[in-house]
Amino acid sequence: MVYSLAATTLTVAAPIGCDSSSAEGAERRAADPGARSGVVVTGDDDEMLVLEVTPANRVVVRLPRVEVGQGVTTAVAMMIAEELDARLADVDIPLADARTKGSQYTGGSNSVSSLYGPARALAATARARLVTAAAQHWSLPARTLRTRNTMVVAPDGRTATFGSLTATAAKVTRPKVSSKPKPSSRHKVIGKPTTRIDARDIITGKAQYAGDLRVPGAKPTVVARPPTLGGKIRTVDDRAARALPGVRAVVRVAGGVAVVADTFHHAFQARDALRITWAPGPLAALSDTAIRSRLRAAVPPLGAAPSGSTQVTGEFEFAFVGHAPMEVLTVVADVRTDRAELWFSTQTPMDARDGIASAVGLPASKVKVHVMRGGGSFGRRLNYDFAIEAALVSKAARRPVKLMWSRGDDLRHGRMRPATHHRIRASHKDGRVLAFVHATSSVSESWEGEGLAAQGGVTSLAARAGRVRAAGPLPSDSGLYNFGRLSGDSGDVALAAIPLGAWRSVDSGTSRTAEEIMVDEIARSLGKDPVAFRRTTLRSKAVRAVLDKAASAGSWGRTMPAGHGQGVAVHEEYGSCVACLIEIDATDPKNPRVTRAVMAADVGTAVNPRGLEAQLMGTAIDGISTVLRAGLHIDRGAVREGSFADFHYARQRHAPLRFEAHIMPSEGEPGGAGELGVPAAAGAVANAYARATGTGPRRFPLNF
Repeated sequence: MVYSLAATTLTVAAPIGCDSSSAEGAERRAADPGARSGVVVTGDDDEMLVLEVTPANRVVVRLPRVEVGQGVTTAVAMMIAEELDARLADVDIPLADARTKGSQYTGGSNSVSSLYGPARALAATARARLVTAAAQHWSLPARTLRTRNTMVVAPDGRTATFGSLTATAAKVTRPKVSSKPKPSSRHKVIGKPTTRIDARDIITGKAQYAGDLRVPGAKPTVVARPPTLGGKIRTVDDRAARALPGVRAVVRVAGGVAVVADTFHHAFQARDALRITWAPGPLAALSDTAIRSRLRAAVPPLGAAPSGSTQVTGEFEFAFVGHAPMEVLTVVADVRTDRAELWFSTQTPMDARDGIASAVGLPASKVKVHVMRGGGSFGRRLNYDFAIEAALVSKAARRPVKLMWSRGDDLRHGRMRPATHHRIRASHKDGRVLAFVHATSSVSESWEGEGLAAQGGVTSLAARAGRVRAAGPLPSDSGLYNFGRLSGDSGDVALAAIPLGAWRSVDSGTSRTAEEIMVDEIARSLGKDPVAFRRTTLRSKAVRAVLDKAASAGSWGRTMPAGHGQGVAVHEEYGSCVACLIEIDATDPKNPRVTRAVMAADVGTAVNPRGLEAQLMGTAIDGISTVLRAGLHIDRGAVREGSFADFHYARQRHAPLRFEAHIMPSEGEPGGAGELGVPAAAGAVANAYARATGTGPRRFPLNF
């Protein structure tokens, strides 16, 4: 723990994952007598989670993560308020700019789990110093003082706000009370369902996104893109576009032709007036059927089955899926000859800064990235190709720009979950599964030439994040079920110009979905109920407990009308586990409707159960969408879908009429939750559809 105190402000900084020697070094830097007076001095802020108490009685923590709707700012504010005994309304969680050290990665469902210890320790240290400052001011023993509502309270009822104590606390070196975080038995904020701290700002329009920024001189910008993936410009006639009112610049970039104008209306008009001839991309002769054929051929062989066993087999196809966050990709970029400044929502700000610097030919130290809140992500903002594009346009146009990708731009040229093929075989004998083998193939990225995303390390990031893992068939090393010998292998199909990216739940969203469908089919082969079969074969008591909770709350096995069915699935990952029960109305098999979703989750300590419920609800919608309706078609080298009119993500009329989330009580460390529910929800939807229709679905979404 490192703390530094300036003349008027108490600041405490906690290194995340930093050892004591590093902390001591940071403390020495914080104590530099040349530090600015009256301003926060935090030591090495680049690797610190920093808490400031201001004279205005605001508690400010600059967060090295991004808020993209998942509620991490609320969760961290709750941790801080808990340990400080502050009012939640007095805690501010601004997003930190890109730093030069430490980790600012938002992904892998690890934000709450990675920040839980440091944030609480940080606030507990600040509280100890504030109490000590009050004790000195009142000449009272520190142990007699209490804290509540962002103030210190004396036994006789006197109070002092934290802000009024910050100057005195700046001189405290040895607190007179414990600086250890509270035990969970004393929690009053953590674990209580809490409305998001930014909810009012979001619904009133006060919340600022990149598109809301008014950076002086930044002009609206859009890009004309090729009709096929990876297509190249042959000729451009921009005379008509330049002649239109409001047009400021027309510049060529790697991804197409950019138009800079006074308004987005003018920019889109000029874009449509461009006369461009395009060379087709490398996939111009390729469509879905051929891609599926290649994927099927790329699946490694399963090998020999155990002798004397009965086989249950299945092959499953999953289409490409776009991220399609509600807020379209928007970047404000101001690139000069000697420096650059950008504002956008990013899950990887440090990588983005380095990639942008490389693309525009500047040292990374001359590039400043301001992290903005994002209106959704689902993994799309792990990549920063759109920010590099904005930087290149700004450099070429010699002016600040506000670049916006349209919905069609992102669906047709943006990152997508790779299409995959799965071949699974379960071998059973005498009522017991002896072996389970799961082989997969996935489309992988293979950029050629001077593609935009090949700059700044973007493709390597996507390749790391978007590929199906080549390890065994189940996420946990020992396997979720007692299925005897587990094995698996993977192959890939490299397709030039396919822009891939990590989509919520990454490979588990397809691999585990296929496996949970197979678990139902194994149970049917053995003549067993799907829930009862899972109960007897699951390895984990925690997974069995969430399964029991979902089955009980969802009245598993109740009589259903003809054409209706129930389905169930479980998943374990990120130190957490979940079960989902789905009820579906498939009386019209081409237009099924999920009528009920019941989810039960064990994530350790649930910092904000209301936020967790929202996460689970979102994963249920993702499961409904990707199993029943939503995918991207490749049609002669182009993505066919271009808006929510034909990218059929679930809408209100497709959402469950009833949704329940049950959070299992736990005092353990928090696990991950943001991606956890996707495989269970998707598997349960597929299994419910199979039971309602008496079919065995194999291609997803079902409408493909």
